[in-house]
Amino acid sequence: MSIVSTLGLSIAGFALAASMALADDAQLSIATQVSGTVNWELTTIQRHGLDKAHGFTMVVQDVAAGPAAQLAFQAGEADVIVSDWLWVARQRAAGDDFVFIPYSRAVGALHVPKDSPVTGLAGLKGAKIGIAGGPIDKSWLILRAYAQQEAGFDLAAETEQVFGAPPLIFETAVRGELDGAINFWHFGAKMEAAGMRPLITVGQAAEALGLDPDTPLLGYVVRGALLRDHPELVAGLAAASRAAKDILAQDDAEWAALRPIMNASTDAEFDALIAGFRAGIPAPGAVDERAAQRMLTLMTELGGEDLVGKVTELPAGLFVQPQS
Repeated sequence: MSIVSTLGLSIAGFALAASMALADDAQLSIATQVSGTVNWELTTIQRHGLDKAHGFTMVVQDVAAGPAAQLAFQAGEADVIVSDWLWVARQRAAGDDFVFIPYSRAVGALHVPKDSPVTGLAGLKGAKIGIAGGPIDKSWLILRAYAQQEAGFDLAAETEQVFGAPPLIFETAVRGELDGAINFWHFGAKMEAAGMRPLITVGQAAEALGLDPDTPLLGYVVRGALLRDHPELVAGLAAASRAAKDILAQDDAEWAALRPIMNASTDAEFDALIAGFRAGIPAPGAVDERAAQRMLTLMTELGGEDLVGKVTELPAGLFVQPQS
């Protein structure tokens, strides 16, 4: 059934069906793009039976992309999705009872060709920059703020921007058709494997702006009702995720098993993807809400309502905190 057709059905009916499924066999459905990096963790969870070991059965629903997963989740078709907490904060402030379990702190970078003479953002004046996403892409906004703070350089006004899907930005960048490119971390890893170099990472820029680069941006999103009615399932999901990360952080053989689904065309890409995933594993423990508020404030200033809606303060109950 397509997402478009299901939007006309009763959300209450979906919620009831999901509740009955949980009561019968503790099943959690997760809507995600199976070609994405989150599938590496989900595959590890399933291969090792980490879901069943933590009290639930995971069912993966393939969707076209992140927005399709969000629609499926909002329509009640899935129990879990992966999204950034800024989206969750926006929805929560608008009245949707969604909560966030940290998954990854991996962020991208601005890459330039290996032989580029550019050594700082100000050197990109007049350059053509490819950006995965649109004008309110979070990495782009952070890099714009950093350029203004560090060099008084208006990155948007002084460069030509080309916005596009991550694979398109990757392909045009490695062909040498761009002077710089901002892309998701895994495409950044591939660009480095192809010979490009990071001019500055989003994490470095964020830290210079007073943000905490260790704040996880991506996470599993569940409904507050699930947390209240079945806290053991939410805890089980978090524990299974952490157990999979522990495996992937240490065991190279696991990555060899994952290689067929990683879309790595060379050994250099494969190694770069492993390193990038491992670098993005967040530390165990609670999310620093003060650090998250600083990021939200900056994103509100830079992206406005187009990015965060009307939310300006971190909504209470946004983050699922680990059990003691």
